[in-house]
Amino acid sequence: MPTEQDRAETSDRMRRVTLILYPGFKTLEATGPLSVLGYATQHLAAAGRPGGYDVQIAAPEAGPVPSDTLMSIEATVALRDLGVPDTVMIAGAARIEEALEREAALVDWCRTSGPDVPRCAALCTGSFFLAEAGLLDGKRAATHWNYADRLRQRFPQVEVDADAIFVRAGQIWTSAGVTAAIDLTLAFVEQDCGRDIALAVARDMVMYLKRPGGQSQFSTLLTGQMSDPAGMRDVLDWMNARLDQPLTLEEIASAQGMSVRTLTRAFTAEFGASPMATLERLRCDRAKALLLDTDLPLKLVAFRAGFRTDEQMRKTFRRRFSLSPRDYRARFATSGTQVD
Repeated sequence: MPTEQDRAETSDRMRRVTLILYPGFKTLEATGPLSVLGYATQHLAAAGRPGGYDVQIAAPEAGPVPSDTLMSIEATVALRDLGVPDTVMIAGAARIEEALEREAALVDWCRTSGPDVPRCAALCTGSFFLAEAGLLDGKRAATHWNYADRLRQRFPQVEVDADAIFVRAGQIWTSAGVTAAIDLTLAFVEQDCGRDIALAVARDMVMYLKRPGGQSQFSTLLTGQMSDPAGMRDVLDWMNARLDQPLTLEEIASAQGMSVRTLTRAFTAEFGASPMATLERLRCDRAKALLLDTDLPLKLVAFRAGFRTDEQMRKTFRRRFSLSPRDYRARFATSGTQVD
Protein backbone atom coordinates (compact mmCIF):
# COMPACT_ATOMS: atom_id res chain seq x y z
CA MET A 1 0.00 0.00 0.00
CA PRO A 2 1.21 3.60 -0.56
CA THR A 3 3.06 5.15 2.36
CA GLU A 4 2.12 8.53 3.80
CA GLN A 5 5.24 9.92 2.11
CA ASP A 6 4.12 8.56 -1.26
CA ARG A 7 0.64 10.04 -0.82
CA ALA A 8 2.19 13.41 -0.06
CA GLU A 9 4.36 13.16 -3.19
CA THR A 10 1.39 12.41 -5.47
CA SER A 11 0.15 15.64 -7.01
CA ASP A 12 -0.84 17.11 -10.37
CA ARG A 13 2.15 19.29 -11.22
CA MET A 14 4.68 19.34 -14.00
CA ARG A 15 7.83 17.49 -12.98
CA ARG A 16 11.23 18.09 -14.52
CA VAL A 17 13.04 14.88 -15.41
CA THR A 18 16.55 14.70 -16.83
CA LEU A 19 17.84 11.56 -18.51
CA ILE A 20 21.64 11.52 -18.55
CA LEU A 21 23.28 9.71 -21.46
CA TYR A 22 26.85 9.25 -22.67
CA PRO A 23 28.42 7.44 -25.64
CA GLY A 24 27.66 3.72 -25.55
CA PHE A 25 24.53 3.94 -23.37
CA LYS A 26 21.99 1.13 -23.65
CA THR A 27 19.27 2.21 -26.07
CA LEU A 28 16.29 0.62 -24.31
CA GLU A 29 17.28 2.24 -21.02
CA ALA A 30 16.62 5.58 -22.70
CA THR A 31 13.67 4.82 -24.96
CA GLY A 32 11.82 2.74 -22.35
CA PRO A 33 11.67 5.41 -19.63
CA LEU A 34 11.02 8.15 -22.21
CA SER A 35 8.01 6.19 -23.49
CA VAL A 36 6.66 5.66 -19.97
CA LEU A 37 6.89 9.35 -19.13
CA GLY A 38 5.37 10.38 -22.45
CA TYR A 39 2.42 8.01 -22.09
CA ALA A 40 1.86 9.18 -18.51
CA THR A 41 1.66 12.81 -19.60
CA GLN A 42 -0.83 11.86 -22.32
CA HIS A 43 -3.03 9.94 -19.87
CA LEU A 44 -3.06 12.84 -17.44
CA ALA A 45 -4.16 15.19 -20.22
CA ALA A 46 -6.86 12.75 -21.37
CA ALA A 47 -8.17 12.59 -17.81
CA GLY A 48 -8.31 16.39 -17.64
CA ARG A 49 -5.57 16.51 -15.05
CA PRO A 50 -2.73 19.04 -15.15
CA GLY A 51 0.89 18.13 -14.75
CA GLY A 52 3.01 15.46 -16.33
CA TYR A 53 6.67 15.35 -17.22
CA ASP A 54 8.97 17.93 -18.78
CA VAL A 55 11.83 15.73 -19.98
CA GLN A 56 15.27 16.82 -21.13
CA ILE A 57 18.29 14.84 -22.28
CA ALA A 58 21.66 15.72 -20.78
CA ALA A 59 25.14 14.45 -21.63
CA PRO A 60 28.75 15.40 -20.94
CA GLU A 61 28.44 17.57 -24.05
CA ALA A 62 25.30 18.72 -25.86
CA GLY A 63 24.63 17.16 -29.25
CA PRO A 64 24.02 13.67 -30.67
CA VAL A 65 24.93 10.87 -28.25
CA PRO A 66 25.61 7.48 -29.88
CA SER A 67 24.10 4.45 -28.16
CA ASP A 68 25.12 0.79 -28.19
CA THR A 69 23.03 0.39 -31.37
CA LEU A 70 22.71 2.39 -34.58
CA MET A 71 20.57 4.94 -32.74
CA SER A 72 21.75 8.29 -31.40
CA ILE A 73 19.77 10.63 -29.16
CA GLU A 74 20.16 14.40 -29.11
CA ALA A 75 21.27 15.86 -25.80
CA THR A 76 19.99 19.40 -25.40
CA VAL A 77 22.01 20.32 -22.32
CA ALA A 78 25.57 19.68 -21.16
CA LEU A 79 26.19 18.40 -17.64
CA ARG A 80 27.99 21.59 -16.64
CA ASP A 81 24.82 23.57 -17.42
CA LEU A 82 22.41 21.16 -15.76
CA GLY A 83 20.47 22.53 -12.82
CA VAL A 84 18.65 20.47 -10.20
CA PRO A 85 15.60 18.76 -11.73
CA ASP A 86 12.99 16.82 -9.77
CA THR A 87 14.32 13.51 -11.07
CA VAL A 88 17.55 12.39 -12.68
CA MET A 89 17.93 9.04 -14.42
CA ILE A 90 21.37 7.79 -15.48
CA ALA A 91 21.44 5.15 -18.20
CA GLY A 92 23.75 2.15 -18.05
CA ALA A 93 26.25 0.79 -20.56
CA ALA A 94 27.48 -2.66 -21.47
CA ARG A 95 31.14 -1.58 -21.23
CA ILE A 96 30.64 0.20 -17.96
CA GLU A 97 34.24 0.09 -16.73
CA GLU A 98 35.40 1.91 -19.86
CA ALA A 99 32.57 4.42 -19.45
CA LEU A 100 33.61 5.10 -15.85
CA GLU A 101 37.16 5.93 -16.91
CA ARG A 102 36.04 8.02 -19.88
CA GLU A 103 33.17 9.92 -18.24
CA ALA A 104 34.91 11.48 -15.24
CA ALA A 105 32.69 14.53 -15.63
CA LEU A 106 29.61 12.44 -15.01
CA VAL A 107 31.14 10.95 -11.86
CA ASP A 108 31.99 14.45 -10.66
CA TRP A 109 28.45 15.62 -11.36
CA CYS A 110 27.04 12.70 -9.37
CA ARG A 111 29.36 13.48 -6.47
CA THR A 112 28.62 17.21 -6.31
CA SER A 113 25.02 17.50 -7.54
CA GLY A 114 23.53 14.04 -7.01
CA PRO A 115 22.80 14.54 -3.29
CA ASP A 116 20.72 17.64 -4.12
CA VAL A 117 18.42 15.85 -6.57
CA PRO A 118 15.11 14.89 -4.90
CA ARG A 119 15.02 11.61 -6.82
CA CYS A 120 18.25 10.30 -8.33
CA ALA A 121 18.06 7.01 -10.22
CA ALA A 122 20.67 4.78 -11.83
CA LEU A 123 19.44 2.36 -14.47
CA CYS A 124 21.19 -1.00 -14.74
CA THR A 125 24.97 -0.41 -14.70
CA GLY A 126 24.37 3.30 -14.20
CA SER A 127 24.69 2.30 -10.54
CA PHE A 128 28.47 2.18 -11.08
CA PHE A 129 28.50 5.97 -11.54
CA LEU A 130 26.66 6.52 -8.26
CA ALA A 131 28.93 4.03 -6.50
CA GLU A 132 32.07 5.68 -7.90
CA ALA A 133 30.77 8.99 -6.58
CA GLY A 134 30.22 7.48 -3.11
CA LEU A 135 26.45 7.90 -3.17
CA LEU A 136 25.81 4.19 -2.60
CA ASP A 137 28.16 3.74 0.34
CA GLY A 138 26.38 1.77 3.05
CA LYS A 139 23.25 1.50 0.90
CA ARG A 140 21.46 -1.40 -0.74
CA ALA A 141 21.52 -1.20 -4.53
CA ALA A 142 20.39 -3.15 -7.57
CA THR A 143 22.02 -3.67 -10.95
CA HIS A 144 21.89 -6.14 -13.80
CA TRP A 145 22.47 -9.66 -12.44
CA ASN A 146 25.41 -10.17 -14.80
CA TYR A 147 27.23 -7.13 -13.34
CA ALA A 148 26.38 -7.69 -9.67
CA ASP A 149 29.66 -9.40 -8.80
CA ARG A 150 31.67 -6.68 -10.54
CA LEU A 151 29.80 -3.97 -8.66
CA ARG A 152 30.28 -5.84 -5.38
CA GLN A 153 34.01 -6.41 -5.92
CA ARG A 154 34.75 -2.88 -7.10
CA PHE A 155 32.65 -1.23 -4.38
CA PRO A 156 32.60 -3.51 -1.31
CA GLN A 157 30.95 -0.78 0.74
CA VAL A 158 27.78 -1.15 -1.36
CA GLU A 159 25.20 -3.77 -0.36
CA VAL A 160 24.50 -5.22 -3.81
CA ASP A 161 21.16 -6.96 -4.33
CA ALA A 162 21.65 -9.15 -7.39
CA ASP A 163 18.02 -10.22 -7.50
CA ALA A 164 15.80 -7.17 -7.05
CA ILE A 165 14.09 -5.44 -9.97
CA PHE A 166 14.77 -2.08 -8.33
CA VAL A 167 15.67 -0.73 -4.91
CA ARG A 168 14.91 2.59 -3.24
CA ALA A 169 17.32 3.89 -0.60
CA GLY A 170 16.04 7.28 0.44
CA GLN A 171 16.16 9.55 -2.61
CA ILE A 172 18.51 7.15 -4.43
CA TRP A 173 16.98 4.51 -6.71
CA THR A 174 18.78 1.76 -8.61
CA SER A 175 17.39 -0.81 -11.02
CA ALA A 176 18.28 -4.10 -12.64
CA GLY A 177 18.98 -4.47 -16.34
CA VAL A 178 17.35 -2.99 -19.42
CA THR A 179 13.57 -3.58 -19.12
CA ALA A 180 13.76 -3.02 -15.34
CA ALA A 181 14.24 0.65 -16.24
CA ILE A 182 10.62 0.58 -17.42
CA ASP A 183 9.48 -0.95 -14.12
CA LEU A 184 11.37 1.72 -12.19
CA THR A 185 9.89 4.54 -14.27
CA LEU A 186 6.40 3.09 -13.80
CA ALA A 187 7.05 3.20 -10.06
CA PHE A 188 7.91 6.90 -10.42
CA VAL A 189 4.66 7.49 -12.33
CA GLU A 190 2.71 5.69 -9.64
CA GLN A 191 4.38 7.73 -6.94
CA ASP A 192 3.79 10.99 -8.80
CA CYS A 193 0.42 10.47 -10.49
CA GLY A 194 -1.24 7.50 -8.81
CA ARG A 195 -1.68 3.82 -9.50
CA ASP A 196 -4.39 4.21 -12.13
CA ILE A 197 -2.14 6.27 -14.41
CA ALA A 198 0.77 3.84 -13.94
CA LEU A 199 -1.40 0.85 -14.81
CA ALA A 200 -2.82 2.66 -17.84
CA VAL A 201 0.72 3.24 -19.09
CA ALA A 202 1.60 -0.42 -18.46
CA ARG A 203 -1.40 -1.43 -20.58
CA ASP A 204 -0.29 0.94 -23.34
CA MET A 205 3.08 -0.76 -23.38
CA VAL A 206 1.44 -4.21 -23.37
CA MET A 207 3.14 -5.16 -20.14
CA TYR A 208 1.47 -8.12 -18.43
CA LEU A 209 2.47 -7.02 -14.98
CA LYS A 210 4.05 -3.92 -13.52
CA ARG A 211 6.75 -5.68 -11.50
CA PRO A 212 7.45 -4.25 -8.05
CA GLY A 213 10.99 -3.66 -6.86
CA GLY A 214 11.14 -6.53 -4.41
CA GLN A 215 10.38 -9.11 -7.07
CA SER A 216 13.08 -11.41 -8.41
CA GLN A 217 14.75 -10.61 -11.73
CA PHE A 218 14.01 -14.21 -12.74
CA SER A 219 10.85 -16.26 -12.49
CA THR A 220 11.06 -20.03 -12.18
CA LEU A 221 9.97 -20.40 -15.81
CA LEU A 222 12.59 -17.94 -17.07
CA THR A 223 15.26 -19.81 -15.16
CA GLY A 224 14.00 -22.98 -16.81
CA GLN A 225 14.22 -21.38 -20.25
CA MET A 226 17.93 -20.80 -19.60
CA SER A 227 18.36 -24.53 -19.07
CA ASP A 228 20.30 -26.50 -21.69
CA PRO A 229 18.27 -29.73 -21.87
CA ALA A 230 15.09 -29.01 -23.82
CA GLY A 231 13.40 -31.91 -22.04
CA MET A 232 13.60 -30.20 -18.69
CA ARG A 233 12.15 -26.99 -20.14
CA ASP A 234 9.28 -29.07 -21.54
CA VAL A 235 8.63 -30.60 -18.12
CA LEU A 236 8.47 -27.12 -16.55
CA ASP A 237 6.00 -25.96 -19.20
CA TRP A 238 3.91 -29.10 -18.68
CA MET A 239 3.83 -28.55 -14.91
CA ASN A 240 3.02 -24.86 -15.26
CA ALA A 241 0.04 -25.62 -17.49
CA ARG A 242 -1.41 -27.90 -14.79
CA LEU A 243 -0.81 -25.97 -11.58
CA ASP A 244 -4.48 -26.17 -10.62
CA GLN A 245 -4.25 -29.97 -10.58
CA PRO A 246 -3.05 -31.96 -7.53
CA LEU A 247 0.08 -33.25 -9.24
CA THR A 248 2.17 -35.96 -7.62
CA LEU A 249 5.77 -36.88 -8.30
CA GLU A 250 4.65 -40.17 -9.80
CA GLU A 251 2.18 -38.44 -12.15
CA ILE A 252 4.81 -35.98 -13.38
CA ALA A 253 7.34 -38.75 -14.02
CA SER A 254 4.77 -40.96 -15.77
CA ALA A 255 3.59 -38.14 -18.02
CA GLN A 256 7.19 -37.52 -19.11
CA GLY A 257 7.91 -41.23 -19.67
CA MET A 258 10.54 -41.22 -16.96
CA SER A 259 11.07 -43.02 -13.70
CA VAL A 260 10.76 -41.05 -10.48
CA ARG A 261 14.45 -41.56 -9.82
CA THR A 262 15.51 -40.34 -13.28
CA LEU A 263 13.24 -37.30 -13.14
CA THR A 264 14.44 -36.35 -9.67
CA ARG A 265 18.08 -36.74 -10.62
CA ALA A 266 17.64 -34.65 -13.78
CA PHE A 267 15.79 -31.85 -11.97
CA THR A 268 18.31 -31.69 -9.16
CA ALA A 269 21.21 -31.57 -11.61
CA GLU A 270 19.64 -28.88 -13.79
CA PHE A 271 17.74 -26.68 -11.32
CA GLY A 272 19.28 -27.51 -7.96
CA ALA A 273 15.88 -28.54 -6.62
CA SER A 274 13.59 -31.56 -6.69
CA PRO A 275 10.56 -31.69 -9.01
CA MET A 276 8.16 -31.09 -6.12
CA ALA A 277 10.16 -28.16 -4.78
CA THR A 278 10.16 -26.70 -8.30
CA LEU A 279 6.41 -27.26 -8.55
CA GLU A 280 5.99 -25.32 -5.32
CA ARG A 281 8.07 -22.46 -6.75
CA LEU A 282 5.90 -22.41 -9.87
CA ARG A 283 2.79 -22.21 -7.71
CA CYS A 284 4.30 -19.40 -5.71
CA ASP A 285 5.13 -17.52 -8.92
CA ARG A 286 1.53 -17.93 -10.09
CA ALA A 287 0.16 -16.84 -6.72
CA LYS A 288 2.41 -13.77 -6.62
CA ALA A 289 1.26 -12.69 -10.06
CA LEU A 290 -2.39 -13.10 -9.06
CA LEU A 291 -1.86 -11.24 -5.79
CA LEU A 292 -0.25 -8.29 -7.53
CA ASP A 293 -2.25 -8.15 -10.75
CA THR A 294 -5.76 -8.94 -9.51
CA ASP A 295 -8.06 -8.24 -6.58
CA LEU A 296 -9.06 -11.89 -6.24
CA PRO A 297 -9.71 -13.12 -2.69
CA LEU A 298 -6.96 -15.24 -1.17
CA LYS A 299 -8.94 -18.48 -1.38
CA LEU A 300 -9.40 -18.08 -5.12
CA VAL A 301 -5.73 -17.13 -5.57
CA ALA A 302 -4.74 -20.30 -3.71
CA PHE A 303 -7.08 -22.42 -5.85
CA ARG A 304 -5.82 -21.01 -9.15
CA ALA A 305 -2.19 -21.43 -8.09
CA GLY A 306 -2.79 -25.06 -7.13
CA PHE A 307 -2.58 -24.88 -3.34
CA ARG A 308 -5.01 -27.17 -1.55
CA THR A 309 -6.15 -24.39 0.77
CA ASP A 310 -5.37 -20.76 1.44
CA GLU A 311 -3.81 -21.92 4.71
CA GLN A 312 -1.34 -24.08 2.78
CA MET A 313 -0.50 -21.08 0.61
CA ARG A 314 -0.05 -18.92 3.71
CA LYS A 315 2.35 -21.41 5.31
CA THR A 316 4.32 -21.75 2.08
CA PHE A 317 4.66 -17.97 1.70
CA ARG A 318 5.76 -17.65 5.33
CA ARG A 319 8.43 -20.28 4.79
CA ARG A 320 9.68 -18.97 1.44
CA PHE A 321 9.26 -15.20 1.76
CA SER A 322 8.77 -14.57 5.50
CA LEU A 323 5.49 -12.87 4.53
CA SER A 324 1.88 -13.92 4.40
CA PRO A 325 0.12 -13.63 1.01
CA ARG A 326 -1.89 -10.73 2.39
CA ASP A 327 1.27 -8.93 3.51
CA TYR A 328 2.96 -9.70 0.18
CA ARG A 329 0.10 -8.05 -1.69
CA ALA A 330 0.13 -5.05 0.64
CA ARG A 331 3.89 -4.56 0.37
CA PHE A 332 4.45 -5.10 -3.33
CA ALA A 333 1.18 -4.25 -5.08
CA THR A 334 2.18 -0.58 -5.46
CA SER A 335 5.64 0.89 -5.20
CA GLY A 336 9.10 -0.68 -5.06
CA THR A 337 11.22 -1.73 -2.12
CA GLN A 338 12.28 1.19 0.07
CA VAL A 339 15.29 1.11 2.36
CA ASP A 340 15.74 4.13 4.62
